[in-house]
Amino acid sequence: TGRFEASEQVEVRARVSGFIDAVHFRDGDLVKKGDLLFTIDQRPYLLSVDAARADLARAKAQVQLTQNEVDRAEGLTLSRTITARDVDQRHAALSGALAAQQAAEANLKTAELNLEWTKVRAPLTGRISNRRVDPGNLISGGQTGATLLTTIVAVAPIYFTFDISEADYLRYSRGSGKLRQEYGGTGGMSAQVRLADETDWSRTGEIDFVDNTLNARSGTIRGRVVFANKDGFLSPGVFGRLRLHTGETDALLVPDAVIASDQASKVVLTVGPENKVVPKPVLLGAISNGLRIIRNGLEATDKVIVGGFANPMVRPGVTVTPLPGEIKAASN
Repeated sequence: TGRFEASEQVEVRARVSGFIDAVHFRDGDLVKKGDLLFTIDQRPYLLSVDAARADLARAKAQVQLTQNEVDRAEGLTLSRTITARDVDQRHAALSGALAAQQAAEANLKTAELNLEWTKVRAPLTGRISNRRVDPGNLISGGQTGATLLTTIVAVAPIYFTFDISEADYLRYSRGSGKLRQEYGGTGGMSAQVRLADETDWSRTGEIDFVDNTLNARSGTIRGRVVFANKDGFLSPGVFGRLRLHTGETDALLVPDAVIASDQASKVVLTVGPENKVVPKPVLLGAISNGLRIIRNGLEATDKVIVGGFANPMVRPGVTVTPLPGEIKAASN
Protein backbone atom coordinates (compact mmCIF):
# COMPACT_ATOMS: atom_id res chain seq x y z
CA THR A 1 0.00 0.00 0.00
CA GLY A 2 1.09 3.57 -0.53
CA ARG A 3 0.05 7.04 -1.61
CA PHE A 4 0.65 9.31 -4.57
CA GLU A 5 2.96 12.28 -4.13
CA ALA A 6 3.75 15.23 -6.35
CA SER A 7 6.99 14.90 -8.29
CA GLU A 8 7.59 18.62 -7.64
CA GLN A 9 6.07 20.88 -5.03
CA VAL A 10 6.83 24.50 -4.19
CA GLU A 11 5.61 27.08 -1.70
CA VAL A 12 5.17 30.41 -3.48
CA ARG A 13 6.58 33.33 -1.48
CA ALA A 14 7.54 36.83 -2.54
CA ARG A 15 11.14 38.03 -2.50
CA VAL A 16 10.16 41.63 -1.73
CA SER A 17 7.69 43.15 0.70
CA GLY A 18 4.73 45.33 -0.14
CA PHE A 19 0.99 45.50 -0.69
CA ILE A 20 -0.67 42.96 -3.00
CA ASP A 21 -2.13 44.85 -5.95
CA ALA A 22 -3.66 41.99 -7.94
CA VAL A 23 -4.07 38.21 -8.12
CA HIS A 24 -3.86 36.80 -11.65
CA PHE A 25 -5.13 33.23 -11.26
CA ARG A 26 -8.19 31.32 -10.15
CA ASP A 27 -7.92 28.95 -7.21
CA GLY A 28 -7.16 25.41 -8.37
CA ASP A 29 -6.11 26.40 -11.89
CA LEU A 30 -3.47 24.65 -13.96
CA VAL A 31 -0.61 27.12 -14.40
CA LYS A 32 2.50 27.07 -16.54
CA LYS A 33 6.01 27.96 -15.51
CA GLY A 34 6.44 31.72 -15.78
CA ASP A 35 2.74 32.61 -15.50
CA LEU A 36 2.05 35.81 -13.54
CA LEU A 37 0.42 34.97 -10.19
CA PHE A 38 0.61 38.09 -7.98
CA THR A 39 1.54 41.74 -8.48
CA ILE A 40 3.00 43.72 -5.60
CA ASP A 41 2.72 47.53 -5.47
CA GLN A 42 5.54 48.67 -7.75
CA ARG A 43 5.62 52.39 -6.96
CA PRO A 44 8.27 52.30 -4.21
CA TYR A 45 10.50 50.10 -6.36
CA LEU A 46 10.06 52.34 -9.41
CA LEU A 47 11.27 55.26 -7.30
CA SER A 48 14.25 53.18 -6.16
CA VAL A 49 15.15 52.47 -9.78
CA ASP A 50 14.94 56.19 -10.65
CA ALA A 51 17.14 57.09 -7.68
CA ALA A 52 19.68 54.43 -8.63
CA ARG A 53 19.80 55.72 -12.20
CA ALA A 54 20.41 59.24 -10.92
CA ASP A 55 23.24 58.04 -8.70
CA LEU A 56 24.77 56.23 -11.67
CA ALA A 57 24.58 59.37 -13.81
CA ARG A 58 26.26 61.35 -11.02
CA ALA A 59 28.99 58.74 -10.73
CA LYS A 60 29.61 58.77 -14.48
CA ALA A 61 29.90 62.56 -14.44
CA GLN A 62 32.44 62.35 -11.65
CA VAL A 63 34.44 59.77 -13.59
CA GLN A 64 34.48 62.08 -16.64
CA LEU A 65 35.63 65.02 -14.51
CA THR A 66 38.45 63.12 -12.85
CA GLN A 67 39.50 61.64 -16.19
CA ASN A 68 39.82 65.15 -17.66
CA GLU A 69 41.90 66.24 -14.66
CA VAL A 70 44.20 63.25 -15.13
CA ASP A 71 44.63 64.06 -18.82
CA ARG A 72 45.52 67.70 -18.05
CA ALA A 73 47.92 66.68 -15.32
CA GLU A 74 49.78 64.28 -17.59
CA GLY A 75 50.16 67.08 -20.15
CA LEU A 76 51.59 69.48 -17.55
CA THR A 77 54.17 66.99 -16.31
CA LEU A 78 56.15 67.46 -19.52
CA SER A 79 56.71 71.13 -18.68
CA ARG A 80 57.15 70.28 -14.99
CA THR A 81 54.32 72.65 -14.13
CA ILE A 82 52.78 70.04 -11.80
CA THR A 83 54.47 67.65 -9.44
CA ALA A 84 54.37 63.87 -9.72
CA ARG A 85 52.54 63.76 -6.38
CA ASP A 86 49.66 65.79 -7.81
CA VAL A 87 49.46 63.41 -10.77
CA ASP A 88 49.30 60.42 -8.45
CA GLN A 89 46.54 62.06 -6.45
CA ARG A 90 44.47 62.64 -9.57
CA HIS A 91 44.98 59.01 -10.68
CA ALA A 92 43.78 57.89 -7.26
CA ALA A 93 40.74 60.15 -7.55
CA LEU A 94 39.96 58.58 -10.93
CA SER A 95 40.18 55.08 -9.46
CA GLY A 96 37.82 56.10 -6.66
CA ALA A 97 35.37 57.58 -9.16
CA LEU A 98 35.42 54.38 -11.25
CA ALA A 99 34.75 52.30 -8.12
CA ALA A 100 31.84 54.59 -7.22
CA GLN A 101 30.46 54.13 -10.74
CA GLN A 102 30.65 50.34 -10.41
CA ALA A 103 28.83 50.53 -7.07
CA ALA A 104 26.14 52.73 -8.63
CA GLU A 105 25.71 50.23 -11.47
CA ALA A 106 25.33 47.38 -8.95
CA ASN A 107 22.76 49.41 -6.99
CA LEU A 108 20.80 50.03 -10.20
CA LYS A 109 20.78 46.30 -11.03
CA THR A 110 19.60 45.53 -7.49
CA ALA A 111 16.78 48.07 -7.76
CA GLU A 112 15.75 46.70 -11.15
CA LEU A 113 15.82 43.16 -9.76
CA ASN A 114 13.61 44.15 -6.83
CA LEU A 115 11.22 45.79 -9.29
CA GLU A 116 11.12 42.56 -11.32
CA TRP A 117 10.35 40.58 -8.15
CA THR A 118 7.19 42.62 -7.59
CA LYS A 119 5.68 40.30 -10.23
CA VAL A 120 5.47 36.87 -8.60
CA ARG A 121 5.51 34.17 -11.28
CA ALA A 122 4.93 30.42 -11.22
CA PRO A 123 8.25 28.58 -10.69
CA LEU A 124 6.92 25.35 -12.22
CA THR A 125 4.06 23.91 -14.27
CA GLY A 126 1.30 22.29 -12.23
CA ARG A 127 -1.91 22.78 -10.31
CA ILE A 128 -2.08 25.76 -8.01
CA SER A 129 -3.80 25.82 -4.64
CA ASN A 130 -6.01 28.63 -3.35
CA ARG A 131 -4.55 32.07 -2.70
CA ARG A 132 -3.61 32.62 0.93
CA VAL A 133 -3.49 36.42 0.64
CA ASP A 134 -6.07 38.72 -0.95
CA PRO A 135 -5.32 42.02 -2.75
CA GLY A 136 -4.75 44.93 -0.39
CA ASN A 137 -2.85 42.96 2.23
CA LEU A 138 0.70 43.79 3.23
CA ILE A 139 3.07 40.85 2.86
CA SER A 140 6.62 40.24 3.97
CA GLY A 141 9.27 39.11 1.50
CA GLY A 142 12.84 37.99 1.68
CA GLN A 143 14.72 34.84 2.55
CA THR A 144 13.30 34.46 6.07
CA GLY A 145 9.79 35.09 7.38
CA ALA A 146 8.29 35.58 3.93
CA THR A 147 4.50 35.34 3.70
CA LEU A 148 3.13 32.15 2.11
CA LEU A 149 1.08 33.16 -0.94
CA THR A 150 0.04 29.76 -2.33
CA THR A 151 1.44 26.35 -3.27
CA ILE A 152 1.90 24.57 -6.61
CA VAL A 153 2.25 20.83 -7.21
CA ALA A 154 3.34 19.18 -10.44
CA VAL A 155 0.62 17.07 -12.07
CA ALA A 156 2.65 15.04 -14.56
CA PRO A 157 4.58 12.96 -13.85
CA ILE A 158 3.43 11.85 -10.40
CA TYR A 159 5.09 9.57 -7.84
CA PHE A 160 3.65 6.65 -5.88
CA THR A 161 5.64 5.97 -2.71
CA PHE A 162 5.40 2.73 -0.78
CA ASP A 163 7.13 0.78 1.99
CA ILE A 164 8.09 -2.82 1.33
CA SER A 165 8.96 -5.36 4.03
CA GLU A 166 12.45 -6.73 4.37
CA ALA A 167 11.28 -10.25 3.49
CA ASP A 168 9.59 -9.08 0.29
CA TYR A 169 12.57 -6.89 -0.57
CA LEU A 170 14.94 -9.85 -0.32
CA ARG A 171 12.58 -12.10 -2.26
CA TYR A 172 12.17 -9.60 -5.08
CA SER A 173 15.90 -8.85 -5.17
CA ARG A 174 16.75 -12.55 -5.46
CA GLY A 175 14.02 -13.21 -8.00
CA SER A 176 13.97 -12.75 -11.74
CA GLY A 177 13.56 -9.00 -11.47
CA LYS A 178 15.71 -6.73 -9.34
CA LEU A 179 13.78 -4.29 -7.22
CA ARG A 180 16.73 -1.93 -7.15
CA GLN A 181 17.89 -1.00 -10.63
CA GLU A 182 20.11 1.79 -11.82
CA TYR A 183 17.77 4.30 -13.42
CA GLY A 184 19.31 5.80 -16.49
CA GLY A 185 16.20 7.03 -18.26
CA THR A 186 15.51 3.66 -19.90
CA GLY A 187 13.05 2.61 -17.23
CA GLY A 188 13.15 0.41 -14.18
CA MET A 189 11.16 -2.51 -12.90
CA SER A 190 7.50 -2.43 -13.92
CA ALA A 191 4.84 -1.97 -11.24
CA GLN A 192 1.05 -1.71 -11.24
CA VAL A 193 -1.22 0.31 -8.97
CA ARG A 194 -4.96 0.32 -8.50
CA LEU A 195 -7.02 2.86 -6.59
CA ALA A 196 -9.42 2.19 -3.74
CA ASP A 197 -12.48 1.94 -6.02
CA GLU A 198 -10.79 -0.02 -8.83
CA THR A 199 -10.80 -3.77 -9.35
CA ASP A 200 -8.33 -4.08 -12.24
CA TRP A 201 -4.65 -3.18 -12.45
CA SER A 202 -4.77 -0.83 -15.42
CA ARG A 203 -2.21 1.73 -14.18
CA THR A 204 1.38 0.78 -14.96
CA GLY A 205 4.48 2.66 -13.93
CA GLU A 206 8.17 2.07 -13.34
CA ILE A 207 10.19 1.96 -10.13
CA ASP A 208 12.77 4.73 -10.37
CA PHE A 209 13.97 4.86 -6.77
CA VAL A 210 14.59 2.52 -3.85
CA ASP A 211 16.01 3.93 -0.64
CA ASN A 212 19.57 3.13 0.41
CA THR A 213 18.72 1.75 3.88
CA LEU A 214 15.97 -0.19 5.60
CA ASN A 215 14.15 1.41 8.49
CA ALA A 216 15.46 -0.33 11.59
CA ARG A 217 12.22 0.22 13.53
CA SER A 218 9.67 -0.87 10.95
CA GLY A 219 11.83 -3.32 8.99
CA THR A 220 10.77 -1.77 5.70
CA ILE A 221 12.43 0.03 2.84
CA ARG A 222 10.92 2.92 0.90
CA GLY A 223 10.43 2.80 -2.85
CA ARG A 224 8.91 5.00 -5.52
CA VAL A 225 7.04 4.40 -8.78
CA VAL A 226 6.71 7.10 -11.42
CA PHE A 227 3.53 7.44 -13.51
CA ALA A 228 3.14 9.62 -16.57
CA ASN A 229 -0.37 10.79 -15.47
CA LYS A 230 -0.97 12.46 -18.83
CA ASP A 231 -4.68 12.91 -18.13
CA GLY A 232 -3.99 14.49 -14.74
CA PHE A 233 -6.46 12.17 -12.99
CA LEU A 234 -4.10 11.07 -10.22
CA SER A 235 -3.67 13.58 -7.41
CA PRO A 236 -1.17 13.75 -4.54
CA GLY A 237 -2.43 12.05 -1.38
CA VAL A 238 -4.60 9.44 -3.13
CA PHE A 239 -4.31 5.96 -1.61
CA GLY A 240 -3.47 2.93 -3.76
CA ARG A 241 -2.31 -0.67 -3.73
CA LEU A 242 0.85 -1.77 -5.52
CA ARG A 243 1.78 -5.08 -7.10
CA LEU A 244 5.04 -6.11 -8.68
CA HIS A 245 5.64 -8.71 -11.35
CA THR A 246 8.45 -11.08 -10.37
CA GLY A 247 8.08 -13.67 -13.12
CA GLU A 248 5.74 -16.51 -13.96
CA THR A 249 5.43 -19.72 -11.96
CA ASP A 250 3.47 -22.97 -11.97
CA ALA A 251 1.03 -23.14 -9.08
CA LEU A 252 -2.05 -25.04 -7.95
CA LEU A 253 -5.19 -22.94 -7.56
CA VAL A 254 -8.38 -23.71 -5.65
CA PRO A 255 -11.47 -21.68 -4.80
CA ASP A 256 -10.97 -19.61 -1.69
CA ALA A 257 -14.20 -21.07 -0.24
CA VAL A 258 -12.74 -24.60 0.07
CA ILE A 259 -10.05 -23.49 2.50
CA ALA A 260 -10.86 -24.25 6.13
CA SER A 261 -9.13 -23.33 9.37
CA ASP A 262 -7.75 -25.94 11.73
CA GLN A 263 -6.58 -24.07 14.80
CA ALA A 264 -3.58 -22.08 13.59
CA SER A 265 -3.25 -23.73 10.17
CA LYS A 266 -5.22 -23.73 6.93
CA VAL A 267 -6.44 -27.04 5.49
CA VAL A 268 -8.07 -28.30 2.30
CA LEU A 269 -10.31 -31.37 2.32
CA THR A 270 -9.37 -34.00 -0.25
CA VAL A 271 -10.62 -37.45 -1.23
CA GLY A 272 -8.00 -40.03 -0.36
CA PRO A 273 -7.76 -43.81 -0.64
CA GLU A 274 -11.03 -45.70 -0.28
CA ASN A 275 -12.86 -42.38 -0.88
CA LYS A 276 -12.19 -41.16 2.64
CA VAL A 277 -12.00 -37.46 3.44
CA VAL A 278 -8.40 -36.48 4.18
CA PRO A 279 -7.53 -32.93 5.40
CA LYS A 280 -4.25 -31.53 4.13
CA PRO A 281 -2.50 -28.53 5.68
CA VAL A 282 -1.61 -26.00 3.03
CA LEU A 283 0.48 -22.86 2.69
CA LEU A 284 -1.53 -20.12 1.01
CA GLY A 285 -0.43 -17.60 -1.56
CA ALA A 286 -2.11 -14.64 -3.20
CA ILE A 287 -5.31 -14.53 -5.26
CA SER A 288 -4.79 -15.12 -8.98
CA ASN A 289 -7.57 -15.27 -11.57
CA GLY A 290 -10.10 -15.31 -8.74
CA LEU A 291 -8.55 -18.42 -7.16
CA ARG A 292 -6.27 -18.96 -4.19
CA ILE A 293 -2.69 -20.02 -4.90
CA ILE A 294 -1.55 -23.05 -2.89
CA ARG A 295 2.19 -22.67 -2.39
CA ASN A 296 2.68 -25.94 -0.53
CA GLY A 297 0.67 -28.90 0.76
CA LEU A 298 -1.15 -30.17 -2.36
CA GLU A 299 -0.10 -32.33 -5.28
CA ALA A 300 -1.47 -32.10 -8.79
CA THR A 301 -2.97 -35.57 -8.41
CA ASP A 302 -4.97 -34.72 -5.27
CA LYS A 303 -8.76 -34.69 -5.51
CA VAL A 304 -9.98 -31.55 -3.79
CA ILE A 305 -13.51 -31.37 -2.41
CA VAL A 306 -15.05 -28.21 -3.87
CA GLY A 307 -18.70 -28.69 -2.91
CA GLY A 308 -21.14 -30.41 -0.61
CA PHE A 309 -19.89 -28.76 2.55
CA ALA A 310 -23.43 -28.32 3.78
CA ASN A 311 -23.62 -32.10 4.24
CA PRO A 312 -22.65 -32.87 7.87
CA MET A 313 -21.11 -36.14 6.67
CA VAL A 314 -18.32 -34.30 4.86
CA ARG A 315 -15.69 -34.37 7.57
CA PRO A 316 -12.26 -35.96 8.00
CA GLY A 317 -12.21 -39.77 8.00
CA VAL A 318 -15.72 -40.20 6.55
CA THR A 319 -16.23 -42.20 3.37
CA VAL A 320 -17.91 -40.19 0.62
CA THR A 321 -19.08 -40.74 -2.91
CA PRO A 322 -17.14 -38.26 -5.03
CA LEU A 323 -18.54 -36.73 -8.17
CA PRO A 324 -16.45 -35.03 -10.85
CA GLY A 325 -16.31 -31.22 -10.60
CA GLU A 326 -14.61 -28.32 -12.30
CA ILE A 327 -12.62 -25.36 -11.00
CA LYS A 328 -13.03 -22.32 -13.22
CA ALA A 329 -10.73 -19.34 -13.24
CA ALA A 330 -12.19 -15.87 -13.05
CA SER A 331 -10.76 -12.64 -14.40
CA ASN A 332 -9.12 -10.44 -11.78
